[in-house]
Amino acid sequence: MIQKLDFQSPDFTAKHIEKIAALFPNCVTQVQDESGNLKRVIDFDLLKQELNSDIVEGTKERYRLEWPGKRAALVAANTPISKTLRPAKEESVNFDTTKNLYVEGDNLEALKLLQESYLGAVKMIYIDPPYNTGKDFVYKDNFAKSREEELQESGQIDEEGGRLVANLESNGRFHSDWLSMMYPRLRLARNLLRDDGVIFISIDDNEVHNLRKICDEIFGEGNFITQFAWRRTDNQANIGSIARVKEYILSYSRDKTKFSFNKMPLSDKAKSEYVYSDELGKFRRKNIIDKSRGKKQYEIIAPNGDVLTGPWMIEQDEFYKLNKEGKIYWANQKMPYGKKYLHESEGQIISDWLTKDFGTNQRASTEIFELFGSRSFDFSKPTTLIQTLIHIATNKDDIILDFFSGSATTAHAVMQLNAEDGGNRRFILVQLPEPTDEKSEAYKAGYKTIAEIGKERIRRAGKKIMENVKLKIENEKENSKFKIQHSKLDIGFRVLKVDSSNFKDIYFNPDSIDKSSLFDTVEHIKEDRTPLDLLFGVLVDWGVDLSLPIKSKTVMGKEIFIVGYNDLIACFEDELDIEFIKELAKEDALRVVFKESSFKDDATKINTEQIFKQLAPNTDVRVI
Repeated sequence: MIQKLDFQSPDFTAKHIEKIAALFPNCVTQVQDESGNLKRVIDFDLLKQELNSDIVEGTKERYRLEWPGKRAALVAANTPISKTLRPAKEESVNFDTTKNLYVEGDNLEALKLLQESYLGAVKMIYIDPPYNTGKDFVYKDNFAKSREEELQESGQIDEEGGRLVANLESNGRFHSDWLSMMYPRLRLARNLLRDDGVIFISIDDNEVHNLRKICDEIFGEGNFITQFAWRRTDNQANIGSIARVKEYILSYSRDKTKFSFNKMPLSDKAKSEYVYSDELGKFRRKNIIDKSRGKKQYEIIAPNGDVLTGPWMIEQDEFYKLNKEGKIYWANQKMPYGKKYLHESEGQIISDWLTKDFGTNQRASTEIFELFGSRSFDFSKPTTLIQTLIHIATNKDDIILDFFSGSATTAHAVMQLNAEDGGNRRFILVQLPEPTDEKSEAYKAGYKTIAEIGKERIRRAGKKIMENVKLKIENEKENSKFKIQHSKLDIGFRVLKVDSSNFKDIYFNPDSIDKSSLFDTVEHIKEDRTPLDLLFGVLVDWGVDLSLPIKSKTVMGKEIFIVGYNDLIACFEDELDIEFIKELAKEDALRVVFKESSFKDDATKINTEQIFKQLAPNTDVRVI
């Protein structure tokens, strides 16, 4: 029998139980739920016995961060959802070929829907979440409540079903609500990071102490890299008791033993130190005699006749070799130095103090103004800052994720860096369609949500970057390497929107169907869903890369979708017969999916599995 896809995000509680069962099978048992169904659970009394020497029980003091709502936040991270990502082709750029994604919707739901497709695949995450200043909003997550209950309780709800609630300083749960919002999102984000991946989180004084603690818990204290301080402003206000001119960027790795930063290009100040030159190029002096670091003793006769005994930092044979090659600089014919050539420099390590040279809020506002002709977004980060983080943390083919994307600075920075170094980095952005203030310039310009601003910025920035690249290609007529590297610059993005499932309730709860309305519910796919909607639902559920190229073609009068290089083939047409199934099997795809109601008759449905076993035994066949 052909297996059905279940169209739910991963159930992390069930996965954790599986892991415990593999280690301690005696600690897993079964209980009956309220519906009378058996389900697997952990016998924690037995598990405590197995781990007795390490268990901390009762009221014994321990070091950890607690807040009201932490358990609920953990449940929110683990609870599966039955939602999907629906493509918006008309809002996208180069939809069929781009490898960039823009996901519109609640970021907790989006992170759950990305789990299967991007598990352990993301090299870098950057987020700029609400700072909890008492003037901004936090998400209030509760998937157990109905839409009506949410509306009554919060009075504010977005189109996707998530809730944004003003978190005022007068709120007794001021810090707790912010922590409950961040905790599940960071747990899910960690799953997406590669072992050598890194996350950067912008924050200010309000919550940096709490953010550090929950990151220590989620990523591990030993995976803390550094806390950058960033000078966020060109100016220094002269009001109040102190001028607050800095913010922070926390950075954690998935596995610190496998992560390292790339080096930064030399600054103009560093380059100015290369004041000497010879036939090999510019160089600066480096010590080879050092009283504190030198460990080697031997005699060398200087050109002026002095006898030098060290202490040397290099072996005697190496000294003779360098001197023979002309790579020893003799100052005043009596003091030897090594030569560090500018063209051999690998760059310099980044400092944890990011000065105004890395961009400021004022310059970020200027970037927005230059693209839009107005201040369409406040408090964005400068492209230079994010581009710097991408440079030190990624290589040219890596994936960068930002799930608090705001004005889409991260996408702009990715495209700009690719244009500069010929990279093929890909971005995944997530943004809630949060309404813009009706008094704002953005609203007056026609941008009703922050997501609309973000998408438009990517379009405009991409167009501007491509124009500059084409201009440079014209000027680099003899440089074919540059043309090849930049001819495929990806300035597109595929818009996907978090939405309710493509299927009616009967798909998930077939036992709950009223027999009197049985014939009204035979077709379990919602009437407003297109074949492309169904395709992306399949990609999400099956864990296929959502950025793979998509093309369609007609086979025996039926439309089929081909994802990637035969990674997946889908056909959602009706009246599929044996001959069509045989023809499709010849494609020898990795995966094939049909509607359960697609087959012409029961015989075709039954024989489909056997046909694929004979003609394409490596193809995984599923139905929806």
